[in-house]
Amino acid sequence: MANTKRDLFLKRRLRVRNALRKTSNGRLRLSVHRSSKNISAQLIDDAKGVTVASASSLEKDLGVVGKNNVEAAAKIGATIAERAKKAGVETCYFDRGGFLFHGKIKALAEAAREGGLKF
Repeated sequence: MANTKRDLFLKRRLRVRNALRKTSNGRLRLSVHRSSKNISAQLIDDAKGVTVASASSLEKDLGVVGKNNVEAAAKIGATIAERAKKAGVETCYFDRGGFLFHGKIKALAEAAREGGLKF
């Protein structure tokens, strides 16, 4: 039985998230979602169940509305790092979900690291 792309994505997402939960030690989670048209990132406190900060290419003031490329991902990464600093967050762990750490996801992570987030 062949696995569909969706099944493989869901298996990869669970594998990544479960491995991260074991080593999280109460840190916040930087969760990334990429669609065909947009990219977004959220800083989530799983203990309280709240989103501390978020950034998305859907926000008009960022100037990347409807774009899903490496430049937009880097802008989102820098923005989430800036908003995390305002919220008083310096360390988190990077939850890439089922997405491969390459291309847009990698650009977002590098920009967040350059912005001061440690993961």
